[in-house]
Amino acid sequence: VDYMEKYYTDFIPNFSTAKSPMMMQGAITKTYYADQVKKAAKDIYSVAIMPCTAKKYEIGRDEHMKASGVNDVDCVLTTRELAKMIKEAGIDFNELADEKVDSPIGQYSGAGTVFASTGGVMEAALRTAYYLITKEDLKGDAVNFKAVRGLKGDKEAEIDIKGTKIKIAVAHTPSNVEQVMEAVRAAKKAGKPSPWQFIEV
Repeated sequence: VDYMEKYYTDFIPNFSTAKSPMMMQGAITKTYYADQVKKAAKDIYSVAIMPCTAKKYEIGRDEHMKASGVNDVDCVLTTRELAKMIKEAGIDFNELADEKVDSPIGQYSGAGTVFASTGGVMEAALRTAYYLITKEDLKGDAVNFKAVRGLKGDKEAEIDIKGTKIKIAVAHTPSNVEQVMEAVRAAKKAGKPSPWQFIEV
């Protein structure tokens, strides 16, 4: 978001209004979950484990990150930082006893399991939209990403929902975002439709 606000302000009206999955989970933890366990939001310390250092900036970005009046997420550790902490503590996962997965908020959807991978948020949204429209699950291989022609590191796919073809793209890293956004901007300048209707950055 910060990158887009600096370099592609003309596309801000096209932003999704949804928070990131991390911030959604934080907001749910400090509101719904807090009610379930009869705790005040301020008494819950929420830690997110994320691969991207930009998530550290995101948690303090603005007042929209405080659904309960306090920070939705209190701290972000990168996966690298967590791995270092585990190593320094001398924890060997092979030596730990098996435990059942806790489920503090209930069941999760299959679409939710793909969030963490590149393109996962988009795929989850598409699978959900497909189901809501068709009442059928999207087949596992229906979203078949391929490299965007002429754009290194970007991927695209096309999905058909009841005859409506939706073109999607995934841009990973700032240089790839620039390539995709410049392609969209060039199409707009030429009076042509955008090459994609849905872009995940």
